[in-house]
Amino acid sequence: MTEPLLEVRDLRTYFTTEEGVVRAVDGISFTIDGGARLGVVGESGSGKSVTALSIMGLIERPAGDIVTGSIRFKGQNLLEATDEEMSRIRGGQIAMIFQDPMTALNPVFTVGDQIVEAVMLHQKVSKREAREIAIEALRDVHIPKAEQRFHDYPHQFSGGMRQRAMIAMGLVSNPDLLIADEPTTALDVTTQAQILDLMLKLTAERDTAVMLITHDLGVVAGFCHDVQVMYAGNIVEKGTADDVFYRPKHPYTWGLLGSMARLDGVHQERLNSIRGAPPSLINLPKGCRFRPRCDFSQDICYEFPLLRPVGGQEAACHFAGELQFDVLAAEEVR
Repeated sequence: MTEPLLEVRDLRTYFTTEEGVVRAVDGISFTIDGGARLGVVGESGSGKSVTALSIMGLIERPAGDIVTGSIRFKGQNLLEATDEEMSRIRGGQIAMIFQDPMTALNPVFTVGDQIVEAVMLHQKVSKREAREIAIEALRDVHIPKAEQRFHDYPHQFSGGMRQRAMIAMGLVSNPDLLIADEPTTALDVTTQAQILDLMLKLTAERDTAVMLITHDLGVVAGFCHDVQVMYAGNIVEKGTADDVFYRPKHPYTWGLLGSMARLDGVHQERLNSIRGAPPSLINLPKGCRFRPRCDFSQDICYEFPLLRPVGGQEAACHFAGELQFDVLAAEEVR
């Protein structure tokens, strides 16, 4: 078997606050193969973005720290890499697109200059060559009049165009892995679809692996082959999109699916909802972290459930495989 492009093992990233230790990511493991598309879903605070920042080496110390685990990229443990090695990898071999391009782009430099800087940092080319590469990257993401817009500042771009510029900057060095953290959250529905179609086309052409972080299950269903569901710092379910969406094994996944409005003609009298709120990452509940919100919890749920194979996927639930969830009728359970 070939070695995975990215292999994360037992990753634990904690933050020290005045109130206590926040266990933002608490023992997760997963792999991404070359050219694969992995969707990471879950509520705010589930650990999705912290996982991405851990991979990129962007956890701010001393408040944040990766306390255990390994992150191997093309066989190299990134947690043992020097700052110089990470600078070469970050933006070159692993690129990241953030959800708010206005904070990711520097407002005092033109969009073109920022792409040129990314090119020259990771490619041995002259400034003139870098400029041509940057303009071609803007054309690739369908920025009209790319030669002129090259000289514009971020505030002169619309929201959709800023996100296109971020995609151009992320892909300009042909990375092996692109991490997209909620790349369409701030955009209208039509622009969201355009951005996702563009990402899908460009990454497929370059055989770039993608880790797409989002709370939108519909986005993942249309973009990703594999899915992992996170809750309170843990992965509670993972498998192919078809398995996870049509045959969920974890009550939390089922709850997320039941809360989605359907667009396929199936009648819904009301949307399902998951009762309660996510737990504090400082004072986590004993055993299963979803237990206080789960309609199926029993005494055994006070023991922590490990992620284990169930059917075609993996789930961290003591009753995974026993519970049969009717996704189409999720709202009828209560």
